[in-house]
Amino acid sequence: MTQVNVLPALSQPSDVLKTRARPGLDAQGLRLLDEPEEWAAFSQPEKDAPGQWRSSVVFEGMHCAACAITLEHALRSMPGVTSVQISGASHRGQIVWSPEQTRPSEWMRSVERHGYKALPANDAHAHQRRRDEARRMVWRWSVAALCMMQVMMYATPTYLSEPGDISAQSLYLLRWACWVLSLPVMFFSCTPFLINAWRDLRERQISMDFPVALGMVVTFVVSTLGTFEPDGVFGAEVFFDSFTMFVFFLLTGRWLELRLRDRTAGALEAVLNRLPDSVSKRQADGSWTRQSIRRLAVGDVIEVLPGEAFAGDGRIVLGQTQVDEALLTGESLPLKRQVGDRVIAGSHNLSGTLQVQIEQVGAATRYAQIVALMESASVSKPAMALLVDRWAKPFLLAVLLASLASALYWWPTDPAHAVMVAVAVLIVTCPCALSLATPAAMLATAGALARSGVLVRRLSALQNLAIVDTVIFDKTGTLTRDALEVVRIHTREGVAADLVLSWAGSLARHSLHPVSRALWSEARRQAEAAQALPALEAQSALEVAEHAGEGVQGLLPTQGGQMRAVRLGSARFCQAPVFAGQHLQVSLADEVGWLATFELAEEVRPEAAGVVAQLQQMGLQLKILSGDGQAAVALVAQNLGVTDAQGVCGPQEKWRVLKALQAQGHRVAMVGDGLNDGPVLAGADVSFALGQAVPLAQSKADFVLMSGQLQTLVSTLERSRQTLQIVRQNLVWAALYNASCVPLALLGYLPAWAAGLGMALSSLLVVLNALRLAQPLAPMQGGRATSVQAV
Repeated sequence: MTQVNVLPALSQPSDVLKTRARPGLDAQGLRLLDEPEEWAAFSQPEKDAPGQWRSSVVFEGMHCAACAITLEHALRSMPGVTSVQISGASHRGQIVWSPEQTRPSEWMRSVERHGYKALPANDAHAHQRRRDEARRMVWRWSVAALCMMQVMMYATPTYLSEPGDISAQSLYLLRWACWVLSLPVMFFSCTPFLINAWRDLRERQISMDFPVALGMVVTFVVSTLGTFEPDGVFGAEVFFDSFTMFVFFLLTGRWLELRLRDRTAGALEAVLNRLPDSVSKRQADGSWTRQSIRRLAVGDVIEVLPGEAFAGDGRIVLGQTQVDEALLTGESLPLKRQVGDRVIAGSHNLSGTLQVQIEQVGAATRYAQIVALMESASVSKPAMALLVDRWAKPFLLAVLLASLASALYWWPTDPAHAVMVAVAVLIVTCPCALSLATPAAMLATAGALARSGVLVRRLSALQNLAIVDTVIFDKTGTLTRDALEVVRIHTREGVAADLVLSWAGSLARHSLHPVSRALWSEARRQAEAAQALPALEAQSALEVAEHAGEGVQGLLPTQGGQMRAVRLGSARFCQAPVFAGQHLQVSLADEVGWLATFELAEEVRPEAAGVVAQLQQMGLQLKILSGDGQAAVALVAQNLGVTDAQGVCGPQEKWRVLKALQAQGHRVAMVGDGLNDGPVLAGADVSFALGQAVPLAQSKADFVLMSGQLQTLVSTLERSRQTLQIVRQNLVWAALYNASCVPLALLGYLPAWAAGLGMALSSLLVVLNALRLAQPLAPMQGGRATSVQAV
């Protein structure tokens, strides 16, 4: 059956998404997104809800956790929208909706009514829009900086002079100069804050920009009144210096926050939009024609020139080259590929011209699965971030009430002073640092891990990983290499070894387990040597069912046309004898009973011993649970220095051991192949899947080590501990800042400019502290993973 390239969410953008380079889509562009053929460009069918779609979008106009809450509420109120996840830190979201009740243009317009804009997450101009936003931010910051310096120059004499040193006319002239210089700051540099505050008033909501904008407006208005009416209530003093300094400090913090978001978003967008717009496809007559990637199908042969990306997973049929798979597998060095080798979508052809026959397209490619996982992680929220989100709006309301109370308290004494105390309270209590503390660190780490070939499914897993005290390893394909070798075959009397090997291979070809791949490879090798490969490949098993952790069963045709029920798997699964020896043993059985046992030699990964030693040095308890025989498991454990190893463990036994450890209070990490250990991986506190053969969409793991190398396990664990430490530092700093500055502001000892400086510095410290986690994982050196040191 021909597989047509229906691209998943975050695949190559369609022409509709390239029609506008400016932020947002016009009404016509939104209506075009309602066409079903366009949905696949930014959405994918929802697996848990047939008939519904999961769309990935980016939101413009967001600045805080309160914005995310507002957006989630607006989208959930739309008929047909069943689920919404939005991250205030990454400004990304995923919306699950039913086409029977709504269309993308409808729920996107509901966002616009609240002053935000929703765009497909794979919009081809996303990077350009971020650059434009950064450029506008720099312009606003530059204007604020220039005007602040000039205002301070004119304000300094009023602070340093004694009464009578400067005439009243000169003082008024200095005030007018400060007022003129403050106008560009108010009506240009402050524009984003004022627009967001007006949106909040119009929609009767509140975000973190509202108290900030209120403080700006009040300070400017009071100072303007003091300038125009020097003998009035507010004429004793003006605060243009505090106003411009506050705006400058705030924009400095916002700009650095934008830089951090760009770096974390860059890790995702470095993987997105890697597919070409079109491909050169070979026609039936041998000619070549250029066509859209969306029309690519399995079996097509395409030409890939040096510098181009591969449009789908496939095999090289002509040519040789070197490919760059760094962003997809974590392999930093170019890899040699020649005729017969597989290439993966999204990787780049570096040198030679190739012809590639497509085997997987769209959602079936590994690239699409990687992108889907990264999108899911970018909108997930750890527990600490959810707590902050829950209290964000009540806290902002409390800020407004505290500011009003301080103004009422000080008003009888000095109205001008009362207003500035209220402004200081508004500014200093804004919980920007608190809302950034957790997501900034988590997203920085997730971006660094992605660049190092480690995919994070859920950000909360980073928090869980940091407190793990026990690690359980599967053996085959995890502590040992994927490549196994059949070294001996035991058969039932009267049964030929080549026959049972062909039967075993026909079943094994339907499984991704390393043992199955080894049996299928050995069956192909022997069939090719006997010139019987076509017959082997034509022998197809029917009604194949895989039992996780046990084996595979199915029906094979016999020479008489009858169907024979066979099983391939553990001795317990096949009710087979266990032979003496330390090799891994896999058995084959039919309705009569045992047919054969295959002994496979496995090699321990060269890095496994070093990884085990480092984990033990970190104070972790290690345990091996495997479905293989106890002798084979014990041998691997002895070689690695693991004292607790248990063989003949089916999925139920592994589950029982896991729950027993958790009942004793242990935090358990499970490291497995990501497929056969699915239930155990899902039940562990945190889980890892190794290997590039794992179907990512089926994997239950929290982390997927794309390179298939164990070294990154230690680095990821260390980085998670550093992340939790930095999150705690950020939260402590934010709490101390508010606890110390709020009383000073309420008592009138903290001027507005100092409050603005404190607010900006608190956010800057949080962002800069989190930014240190954005460094990619360093390679293992001397048996030890180098890492970022926490402050």
